[in-house]
Amino acid sequence: MTTADEQDRHPATTGHGTPASDACSVLFDHDGTSAYGTAAAAAFFVVVEQPGPWGRDAARESHLDVELAGELEARTTRAGGRFMLIRRPGGHPVHEGPRRVLLAHAGSLPDEAWLLVADLPRVGDLLGIDWAALARGNRALVEASLPGAREGEPTLLVCTNGRRDVCCAVRGRPLAAHAARRAPGRVWEVSHTGGHRFAPTAVLLPWGQTYARLDDVAAEWVLSASTTGHTPLELLGPTHDRGRSGLPAASQCAESFVREHLGETRLGALWAGPAEATDDGWEVIVTHADRRRWRIGVTRRSAGRTRPESCGKKAVEVHEHAATLLEAWF
Repeated sequence: MTTADEQDRHPATTGHGTPASDACSVLFDHDGTSAYGTAAAAAFFVVVEQPGPWGRDAARESHLDVELAGELEARTTRAGGRFMLIRRPGGHPVHEGPRRVLLAHAGSLPDEAWLLVADLPRVGDLLGIDWAALARGNRALVEASLPGAREGEPTLLVCTNGRRDVCCAVRGRPLAAHAARRAPGRVWEVSHTGGHRFAPTAVLLPWGQTYARLDDVAAEWVLSASTTGHTPLELLGPTHDRGRSGLPAASQCAESFVREHLGETRLGALWAGPAEATDDGWEVIVTHADRRRWRIGVTRRSAGRTRPESCGKKAVEVHEHAATLLEAWF
């Protein structure tokens, strides 16, 4: 098996690594474990370019100033967002100069999603953004507080941090390199998306739409469809759709279930309400842009097996979210 260190020494443009037969993502592929409701929760994203190597805790184990990274991560987390590092696919030389910064608001309503990009000579300038406005999703105020901010194109972040899980390096880095060649400037390696067991995994900004088990062709589909605000029809369903980050897990599952049921690819066409607890799970109302609504029952159940959720870790009981249509209004 190609190791994470070998992937760092030999850029992924040379071809795909081969994971071991007992790698966490291989086992979850074999089992066909549902990915519904597994997107890491985040109302917004603060993403900073940091070339060079990353450690397991990438924000504090990279060439980014430790105190600055800690403060940025703390502010982001307190406000309900997710802080991540990115780097350009391929080799990872350390270099000086302006750093690309992405600020994306996913929110609970996908039509409200937006993405701003800027190239900052000093990453510390990020401390001056309007954090309260970012948490609320007020694009105008955030843009006014970010030097050089401009609207960004839909961007795919592929998890490649082998220090967190070797599957992400072995399977993620070749995917990121391929996708970047197809859509230069719209694909980045990212430090952590959660869900190593679903590698290669990626997040599509600004919507926070999170994908499982991507391959080269699937990544191309995502990049093409996203230019018009869509997700690929071929990736609907529990194999690839982990959900939107702006929602809690049960609401993610309900929205993804309705999306597959309808064959609805427009990312802004559906939104799931809050999950209301029931005796055996949750109920969620999912609304379409045309005002149709569905009441969905969601449960979280044991899959009846144990698997490691990350390579090298102890096997734990596998759970999956499942959805059922309870009622529809047209």
